[in-house]
Amino acid sequence: MKRFASAPASVSALAAAIVLIAPLPLRAQQTNAQDAAAFKALVEANAVIEQKVMVPMRDGVRMAADVFRPKGPGPFPIVFSRTPYNFNSWRDGEFSAGTYRGAWAAVQRGYAYVVMNERGRFFSEGNWDILGTPLTDGYDAFEWMAAQPWSNGKVATLGCSSTAEWQMAVASLDHPAHTTLVAQGFGAGVGRIGNWYEQGNWYRGGAEQMLFFAWLYGVQTGVRPMFPPNLTQEQLAQVSRYFDLAPEMPSVDWSEGLKHLPPVDILQNARGNTGPFEDMIKRKPNDPKWYQGGLYHDDMPFDKPAIWFMSWYDVSTGPNLALFNHVLKNATSAEARANQYAVIAPTLHCAYTRATANTVVGERSVGDARWDYDALVYGWLDHFLKGQDNGLLDTLPRVRYYTMGANEWRSADAWPPPQAQTVTYYLDSGGNANTLRGDGRLTTTAPRADKPDRFAYDPMNPVPSHGGNVCCTGNAVRGGALDQQKMEERQDILVYTSDPFPNGVEVTGTVGITLHVSSDVKDTDFTVKLIDVAPDGTAYNLDETIQRARYREGYDKEVFMDPGQTYEIELSPLSTSNWFGPGHRIRIEVSSSNFPRFMRNMNTGGNTWDETKGVVAHNLVHHSREHPSQIRLPIIRRPAS
Repeated sequence: MKRFASAPASVSALAAAIVLIAPLPLRAQQTNAQDAAAFKALVEANAVIEQKVMVPMRDGVRMAADVFRPKGPGPFPIVFSRTPYNFNSWRDGEFSAGTYRGAWAAVQRGYAYVVMNERGRFFSEGNWDILGTPLTDGYDAFEWMAAQPWSNGKVATLGCSSTAEWQMAVASLDHPAHTTLVAQGFGAGVGRIGNWYEQGNWYRGGAEQMLFFAWLYGVQTGVRPMFPPNLTQEQLAQVSRYFDLAPEMPSVDWSEGLKHLPPVDILQNARGNTGPFEDMIKRKPNDPKWYQGGLYHDDMPFDKPAIWFMSWYDVSTGPNLALFNHVLKNATSAEARANQYAVIAPTLHCAYTRATANTVVGERSVGDARWDYDALVYGWLDHFLKGQDNGLLDTLPRVRYYTMGANEWRSADAWPPPQAQTVTYYLDSGGNANTLRGDGRLTTTAPRADKPDRFAYDPMNPVPSHGGNVCCTGNAVRGGALDQQKMEERQDILVYTSDPFPNGVEVTGTVGITLHVSSDVKDTDFTVKLIDVAPDGTAYNLDETIQRARYREGYDKEVFMDPGQTYEIELSPLSTSNWFGPGHRIRIEVSSSNFPRFMRNMNTGGNTWDETKGVVAHNLVHHSREHPSQIRLPIIRRPAS
């Protein structure tokens, strides 16, 4: 027996959606089976298919790959997808067309398509670690592909989420065959970029993000059977028809499972496998181990053309935009710097292509958010892998983004858009900003006197996550825009709202947040949500952030608070593009928890990961000329549409 990874858990949005769909009638099942069979025949008539090709790495460990290439002499450029997920074409004795669809998109356009499992996943040998380390596995895969007689020596990496997150770090190795990146929903590959110590979406503002707690339950290494190493490729391809090496993980109610204390035992309590989680949860934001794996950091080189896909309700749009701007400015060559482009959709994680004529994200309709992503992606690949002068770069804006509320695709020469003007709104109240019915307001003039707002944060009764910019937490958090009015009945949420905008206003870019706070505990968290309030009171969340007080002076040290002392805290900035129509208002919520989007601070100054008991924090938000708590909004002046 070898230690090996398990199958992806049902924490993904796709799996969650499947659970809600009733079984198809028999006739529909038969029709789908016939369609799948016809599609399979189409691909096999036009492609040379090699399944379970075992590609050796420099240490002798072999990675399993499926190869699809057009029939004909070639040579062909290669679209490469590396994944921790199951791409086997047979599941439970039935053909599964997913891998064939991705392959056909490439093959019909004259590309070879290679999909490979990360080390330690399914048919790939070795032991798994997050992002498929060691990093050299990616380099060795490029080396193998470039040497194939049917290859033209040019490889593009393509994928979303786990198939994107490894791309940036391996690009830093600068293999000559690695020609371009198409990275979508890539936040878990972002380590440290400037002031963002994201460390692969593990942290935000020094507070742990809990998405990986649920995700790792189904992915991190466990014990599983492995075929003998002397089987031929043909034998492996044959047995893969009835053994896909994908265990069926018992489902977990993560709405309850993530509440378990201490957090270090959450996966053990769910009877999950051991693996990277038990080490990662003990790391601090600047732990040296974050710099030894597969994350991309801002001290690593980058010299590849890339197109970056993001979405407003993904878990890490802010850090992703920071990485885009970093490589746009700092890529090694002028050619690479000139060929960085971004697309920002109004969807959840990796949901770009699921946009419809009436795209609903959570509860909010954002209109027709569709885009022809296939044309864009393959136009990009045709230019960089085939050398086609197709005019794409003559018309492609540096940044294409979707403005919610206006429900339009727009473009900019940079991010944030150069025409955005920063307008500062100050927090103000008579000292009673608690709840929706409090007296909190946002004004463009700092208040004279300090009448601080107070609330008690009890880690045993944290503010529940309601909507948001999330991924991969199973049933624990529903992502997207949800009406926050019911949440704003809580006494531990401070609510600050602007006057209505008579003509509407567009907020597009980076939203800065500074709070002046004090507490009676040595450490606590502060959270902020940005909200669009409609004339009827509906309050849709746009973005959210958090800051752990002990890291207010940097992530390389912990500086605890003295009771009663006032401190200035700069929170990780927000990112959005939203049209606040006539009569709409801008609102922010301030609290100290957003759980289980973020792990709760127990307020003790301890490790948080090994604690079972917390203390109640009595927190204050100050607002005056001396303590000007504020948000800085990037405003673009446009006529109302």
